[in-house]
Amino acid sequence: MTPDTTQRNAHSAAQREANSSAEEFATPFAERASVIETRELRKVFGEGAAQQVVLGAVELSVREGEMIAIVGPSGSGKSTLLHLLAALDTPTSGAIYFDTNAIETKNEEALAEFRNGAIGFLWQRHQLLPDFTAAENVAMPLLLRTGSSRDGDFTSALLLARKWLAEVGLKDRADHRAGELSGGEQQRVAIARALVTGPRVLLADEPTGDLDEQNAWAVFELLERLHRAHQLTSLIATHNLQLAARCDRILGLEHGVLKTRETADFAKGSLGGEAS
Repeated sequence: MTPDTTQRNAHSAAQREANSSAEEFATPFAERASVIETRELRKVFGEGAAQQVVLGAVELSVREGEMIAIVGPSGSGKSTLLHLLAALDTPTSGAIYFDTNAIETKNEEALAEFRNGAIGFLWQRHQLLPDFTAAENVAMPLLLRTGSSRDGDFTSALLLARKWLAEVGLKDRADHRAGELSGGEQQRVAIARALVTGPRVLLADEPTGDLDEQNAWAVFELLERLHRAHQLTSLIATHNLQLAARCDRILGLEHGVLKTRETADFAKGSLGGEAS
C-alpha cells in the first residue's frame, strides 16, 4: 500500500468517525444512552441526633452530550453529589453507574484510572500550584497517569498542555507561573487541566463562583464552546441562574432531593443570584 493510499484511507476513516459522532449528537437526548446513572444514592454525615442527610435516595440519569446545571442553596449537597459522581467520595448507600458499570465494584487502581481518564473535575477555587507554570499545572494529570518522570514523557505532556492552553486562550501565558495569573486566567488553566486527559464527562463545581461578572460570563461561554467542540457530557453546579438557564436541563437540589426545574423559572434570575 502506497503512502498516498494509506493517508487517504486514514482520512476516510477519520471522516466516517466524525460523521458518526455528528449523527449521534444530532439524536435527541431522550434517545441517547446514559453515561452516568445513580440509584437511590444517599450520603449521610454524622450519627444519631447529629446525623445529617445530605443526599437522600437521589435518582439521576445523564445522557450522552447533555449539559446539565445543578442549582440549590449553599449547603444543599451540590458539591457532595459531584464528588460522589467523580469517585472522590463514597456514598452511604446506593449505586453509581458509568456506562452501565457500577463504580463501587472497581478496585483502587481502576478507580484512579477512572478519575484520571473518564472524568474531568473543575473546582470553584482553581487548586493550581502557584510556583509551577501554567503548562506544568496542566501537564500534571498526564504525568500522574504515566507515573514517569522521563524527559520524553515530560516533554510530550508539556506539548499537549500547551495545545490545551492555546485552546482556552492562554497560548502566550503558558510559561507564566500560576501565581502570576489573574483569577480568570487561573480558572482557564484549571479548565485546560480538567480536559487534558480527554475525559468524556466534565464535572464543574461552581466554576464561576469566585469570578466577577465579566469573567464569569467569559468562563461559562468557554465551557459551552468546549462542551460542544469536544462532545462532552457536562454537569455544572452553580448559583448563577442566568448561566443555568443556558444549559440543556436544570436540576434543583434541596433538602437532599433532586428535582427537574423548568428553564423558564431561571430566565429572570440575576447574574450571581441565589438559586432557591
